[in-house]
Amino acid sequence: MRGGSVMAGPWEAFGPDRLELGEGARIFSGRLHYVDLLQGRVFATDARPGAAIEVLADLAWPVGAVAPDRDGHLIAAVDRGVARLTDGGVSAWLGMPFESAAHRLRVNDAVTDPHHRFWVGAMAWDATPGAGRLVTVHPDGTITAAVDGLTIPNGPAFSDDGRTMYLADSAKVTLFVFDVDHRSGELSRRRVFATLTDGSPDGMTVDSEGHLWVAVWGAACLHRYRPDGSLAERIPVPARQPTSVALTSEPPYAAVVTTATYGLDPRDEDGRTLVAPVRVGGRPTPHFG
Repeated sequence: MRGGSVMAGPWEAFGPDRLELGEGARIFSGRLHYVDLLQGRVFATDARPGAAIEVLADLAWPVGAVAPDRDGHLIAAVDRGVARLTDGGVSAWLGMPFESAAHRLRVNDAVTDPHHRFWVGAMAWDATPGAGRLVTVHPDGTITAAVDGLTIPNGPAFSDDGRTMYLADSAKVTLFVFDVDHRSGELSRRRVFATLTDGSPDGMTVDSEGHLWVAVWGAACLHRYRPDGSLAERIPVPARQPTSVALTSEPPYAAVVTTATYGLDPRDEDGRTLVAPVRVGGRPTPHFG
């Protein structure tokens, strides 16, 4: 779709539950997966109102997001590290890259890229400025540092060829963009993509037209950015704290948004997971490994 609004219908809630900190909306294996981050719960459902919601895991630690691995299991950002989930629990830890940090960190967001790496961001529990970081989990299980000095990392999101990475630092109300070496995953040419003046950037995804969708915490909306960083559209959401956004890859296309009640006296659709028909789709979540 070139020009005009991408919205094709109103938002509807999946069900009556209000999540404390809904996050990590990802669509794969024909289903929507998302989390209640601080509660350690992982959910799956069909991306439509009225569908049954399955609890895939109920962990004792925060969980930021999940992705499929090549064996059909889940890889997850959990607590201070990265784990495989099987039968509702942690079956193996791949590493604890945030355990030895000077400040007490927890995972915040994570996503796979088109080259099957898993990128995981973490922040300090007390949001200490600059204490957060982003790491890369490579297909062979090696974990390397990617970006340091972040406060509240969110995303990242990748272009279709995996050569461009978008990353939010919510505390700095800034979206950054990087070049990515598709072979090594090494980042270069960090620059500012956009700076928000109302609300903070949270979870994000890239649509099939190369536009970046961003959930804007505190502003009850999504932003859709052109590849040059200009704002193409502001899309209202009936919840004050949108946290992540996913797009279905098959028509009829839909956008799914998680939201949060964290710090709020909930009203309207705060904390609910929302879906609406849209005129542009996304791409399936790549598997890890």
